[in-house]
Amino acid sequence: MRLHRPCFRSVAAVLLVVSGAGCGGGAEDFAGGSGVGDPYFPKAGNGGYDVGHYALDLAYDPRAHHLTGTATITARASKDLSALNLDLEGLDVEEVTVDGVTARWSRAGQELTVRPREAVDGTFRVTVRYAGAPVALTDPDGSEEGWLRTADGALALGEPVGSMTWFPGNHHPSDKATYALAVTVPKELRVVSNGEPAGEERKGSRTTYRWRTGEPMASYLATLAIGRYDVRRTATAGGLPVHTAVDPEQAEAGRAPLARIPEVLAWAERTFGPYPFSSAGAIVERPEDAGYALETQNRPVFPGAPDTALLVHEIAHQWYGNSVTPRSWRDMWLNEGFATYAQWLWQEEHGGDTARQTFDALYAGGYFPDAETNEALWSFPPAEPPDAAHISATPVYWRGAMVLHKVRQTVGDDAFPALLRGWAQEHRHGNADTGDFTSYVEESAPEKDFAGIWEDWLYGTGRPERP
Repeated sequence: MRLHRPCFRSVAAVLLVVSGAGCGGGAEDFAGGSGVGDPYFPKAGNGGYDVGHYALDLAYDPRAHHLTGTATITARASKDLSALNLDLEGLDVEEVTVDGVTARWSRAGQELTVRPREAVDGTFRVTVRYAGAPVALTDPDGSEEGWLRTADGALALGEPVGSMTWFPGNHHPSDKATYALAVTVPKELRVVSNGEPAGEERKGSRTTYRWRTGEPMASYLATLAIGRYDVRRTATAGGLPVHTAVDPEQAEAGRAPLARIPEVLAWAERTFGPYPFSSAGAIVERPEDAGYALETQNRPVFPGAPDTALLVHEIAHQWYGNSVTPRSWRDMWLNEGFATYAQWLWQEEHGGDTARQTFDALYAGGYFPDAETNEALWSFPPAEPPDAAHISATPVYWRGAMVLHKVRQTVGDDAFPALLRGWAQEHRHGNADTGDFTSYVEESAPEKDFAGIWEDWLYGTGRPERP
């Protein structure tokens, strides 16, 4: 989910190593095509291979706004590849090798086409060396993502395709991988990323920070935060490490809400099942440096100190979106509808409105303070956003949550918690689409009829007639 402040596969063991000085190549047909046919971002991702691991060795100079990198990617070809594509926006490629042998390459927009001397099959390794001034992207909905410069460093946010601004890869949620990062910055700055810290080393005026992510992660969930942070490392009562990094200007405001992370995690585990990752935490930036919250894996990013509802939303995404990841960007409601409904469940159990009351207020058209947003709720079905600019729009969040409430009403309050936990467990660390979800629900309660919910609430246009 990407929450704006105004509202709020099995991975194969493959190594793609990307290193730097380049040579050109002509256009030719090849088995590894550009793009995977996503309905909203057709150029995102690439065909013919599956990434298993990214090893990124980076150095960033904030004053010069200059990034140098060597990306080592491990991957497995699904068929013989005489060429393959990587997504990389901006930055200058210096050299590419495949299994240690220099390869030809060419650029066309965000596509880096690599042509090894011999076709690859099975496991292979690509290395790309690159450098330059990383860029921010403006998304179809007007949001900025990619490499965002901050007052004291940088923040990398990747939903939906911004990660390609700082490392080459297969940038589509259907291809998840593990990660290892080594990032060198001026000694007065810190580096925070996903997963677990794996050491730091100071040499002269520079410090190298290492982070490792051992569970599969979609590239849009990768983050890199560089700046002067107050860093705390604590643990939950069950021993789960909690790493938080807070901009000093937000330290006082962030103290109380971040102290609730263990409480929210404990509630979420009771509600959704075992936490799917090896650590938790948060990154709190200044509002002017990050325009929205994002559920980056292990460590969601917040534009200023979050309130409890936003904290619950982003932590719920660790199950729904991060562990169970959409197969394409059409399936965003499986992220946002679940995380929004998690807020309803939290309210219901902590003295606020029940989920039924929230549902009723939305249906009646009086939930939001402005008529435009109340009307926008019915502007399109949550499972079919009209275009890329609407994958994070109101129906995806709120009407997506209404779908889940209709499912709850159908299966009953006693059966619904097991359905929630089962969905998270069945697709743990994998990908799923809307068809997977509807099939799962129907198989979980075969005696119930869900056809009307799918037809009217999930795929139907306009406001459904309420039974």
